[in-house]
Amino acid sequence: MLISIAVILLSGLLFGTICKKIRFPALIGMIIAGILTGPYGLDILDGSILNISSELRRIALIIILIRAGLKLDLKDLKKVGRPAVLMCFVPACFEMIGMILFAPPLLGMSVLDAAILGAVICAVSPAVVVPRMIRLIDENYGTKKGIPQMILAGASVDDVFVIVMFTSFTGLAKGENVSWVSFVNIPVSILTGIAVGILSGIILYWFFEKFNVTAVVQVIIIFAVSFVMNWGEGVSAFIPFAGLIAIMSFGTEIKRKSPEMSKALSEIFDKLWLPAEIFLFVLVGASVATDSLKNAGLLAVLLVFSALLFRVAGVFVCMLGTKLSFKEKLFCMLAYTPKATVQAAIGGLPLAMGLECGQTVLTVSVIAIIITAPVGAFLIDLTYKKLLSKDNNI
Repeated sequence: MLISIAVILLSGLLFGTICKKIRFPALIGMIIAGILTGPYGLDILDGSILNISSELRRIALIIILIRAGLKLDLKDLKKVGRPAVLMCFVPACFEMIGMILFAPPLLGMSVLDAAILGAVICAVSPAVVVPRMIRLIDENYGTKKGIPQMILAGASVDDVFVIVMFTSFTGLAKGENVSWVSFVNIPVSILTGIAVGILSGIILYWFFEKFNVTAVVQVIIIFAVSFVMNWGEGVSAFIPFAGLIAIMSFGTEIKRKSPEMSKALSEIFDKLWLPAEIFLFVLVGASVATDSLKNAGLLAVLLVFSALLFRVAGVFVCMLGTKLSFKEKLFCMLAYTPKATVQAAIGGLPLAMGLECGQTVLTVSVIAIIITAPVGAFLIDLTYKKLLSKDNNI
């Protein structure tokens, strides 16, 4: 396993640096490194590390959300108001509708199978979007109007909504009864996640101040609490609970209580993100089953782009009635296109469940990752300085 870790780090760094040199996002190189070294490429990664790939990717996602919480200012988010709430579910609903409309004629799927495919594909990738929005906040681009804060929060909640929809649709496909309670659980899980996160933030802040805990020990405790929250999401049978939202919320509460403490913690987590980013995207690349692309064809590619147009339209609807300029609205639409994390995590589940649409869902998931993760990241990096204003007075 140690050799595999070295391969992941060195190949990720190498290909990421090459992409940076040619003005492409580093994550493109990292995904390529994963494809080349993974089981569908040269197959030089140890099976033991691939077996815990999902857990390692989850740790990287936890680091992303902690960083997001420590940098998210609720005052800025309140300025945005209604669009911030709409971004949590409207674009995903639009893209799901696009899948339901286009997947049956293009790929010969049933409406229910198309809904399952849509629930997998319509999740935005926090792994791609959140670090870039954090960079915009650090560089003060669009912060006065709360643009990166809105996208950051929306991308984090979007996944909760999508996963609940996926669970409901796959339940129907397996012949289970799906009640209205499943859909009521969406806002309940979000609210309980926020509440637990805020309470945890208050307790942690008090503990850190009371006992004068050093920054390094604070980081260790925050990791432990985050892992418990993530575990709690999977075992909360009676009360729906969004663990990932709780993780971001307690970081936000610490920032509200003490900007100085959050700044010191942010600096440490920013450094931890460097190796975590390599692991995340190299392992995402390693999970890409390139042999499943043989049966895809241009119709699957056309389907991904068609559904993306619906997502873009959904983002535009969220922006209606705001004071954002056309350039700023355009940036929001581009920034909400990347996919990777959720598709890599659940894209193979329908196949493992034995559903008829399983292979098709996996194939389209792979195509969505390959197309939208690098292209979306590239467009964000290329356009944010041109489409957003720099707020020097922040």
